[in-house]
Amino acid sequence: MAMTMTQKILAAHAGMDEVHAGQLIMADVDEVLGNDITTPVAVQAFEKAGFTDVFDRDRVNIVLDHFVPNKDIKAARQSLTCRKFARAHAITNFYDVGKMGIEHALLPEQGIVTAGDCIIGADSHTCTYGALGAFSTGVGSTDMAAGMATGKAWFKVPDAIRVVLKGSLRERVTGKDVILHLIGMIGVDGALYQSLEFTGEGVKALSMDDRFTICNMAIEAGAKNGIFPVDEKTAAYMKDRSQRPYRIYEADEDAVYQKTVEINLDELEPTVSYPHLPENTHPAREGKNIRIEQVVIGSCTNGRMEDMEAAYEVLHGKHAAEDVRVIIIPATMQVYKECIVRGYTTAFIDAGCVVSTPTCGPCLGGYMGVLAEHERCISTTNRNFVGRMGHVTSEVYLASPYTAAASALTGYITDPREV
Repeated sequence: MAMTMTQKILAAHAGMDEVHAGQLIMADVDEVLGNDITTPVAVQAFEKAGFTDVFDRDRVNIVLDHFVPNKDIKAARQSLTCRKFARAHAITNFYDVGKMGIEHALLPEQGIVTAGDCIIGADSHTCTYGALGAFSTGVGSTDMAAGMATGKAWFKVPDAIRVVLKGSLRERVTGKDVILHLIGMIGVDGALYQSLEFTGEGVKALSMDDRFTICNMAIEAGAKNGIFPVDEKTAAYMKDRSQRPYRIYEADEDAVYQKTVEINLDELEPTVSYPHLPENTHPAREGKNIRIEQVVIGSCTNGRMEDMEAAYEVLHGKHAAEDVRVIIIPATMQVYKECIVRGYTTAFIDAGCVVSTPTCGPCLGGYMGVLAEHERCISTTNRNFVGRMGHVTSEVYLASPYTAAASALTGYITDPREV
């Protein structure tokens, strides 16, 4: 039976020759992930179920990234629960203050996740790792607890949508614009419980950071996961990172897809998602009359080094518009340090920005940039639901780092090719 890339990975991890869409399987998982919000719930479920140890202390990952350094007593208690559990079970990959990063940027950077893996994480954007040719998906904290104890998880095998990419991106157009465009085409439920499988000659034109961004937001189209084929760029990225050998899976030529969507990268332009759904997309050039009060550049979607480079390219030697708050958050301590070494941090501060240590903070309206009534923010994050970053009357516009930085200079939504 012909299988998609995702189906082949799931079949291998279930110890089966083949699987088909809709089939329920139990599969081995290579990595289990939780953060400072979801892990405490998983720990409670773990202990309630009577589990006494994790299946592999090297394969359970706990990253404190949402409210770290802790913003209040509740956040401190959540982190304390994680710390106690990590110590009790000698968790190898435990990331706390001083070495933490935003989980979905950190794990690939550290080589913890790799091609061919089956990964579950108690965070919806765990689908990020599909950029490496892995099957990765978000689960609930109870599933995380079971995964930590047994190294296994139940899955319903998804069918797939093939996304064929053609051409190459133009100047100041990025992977963020690709995924926003796709979500605008198919809608926030356009790939519900399906795998978004990216292919075509245009794949080679995308950087790894572009691919991470695209897979990160697969969930915003309702997808179970997003996944890219493993090519020379993937191999080069993993070469000095992967902590263990990787495996390459390829879709069969006659694999069955629910449908095929084509995107010509040559035709894309900077794109913005207006409130209050990621599918509400518009060209950035149409936003000239939309005044913004805040800019956020960072998150698990766009806080990597290429994103910092884009922000620097636009902002250095210039200054943010009056009354615009600009918050820049490198996604990992490694990216944070590199920004300092390259002089980006100084340039950002000179441009009127604040630079934070890694945190998810403002993305979910937690801290480090909560919005008041009727305020507007253009952000490189991944969701713009009602009240996502603060007050229910506030508005979030999703964009690439180029577009967000350009908007910081003008105080209005701005096409980055115009500054």
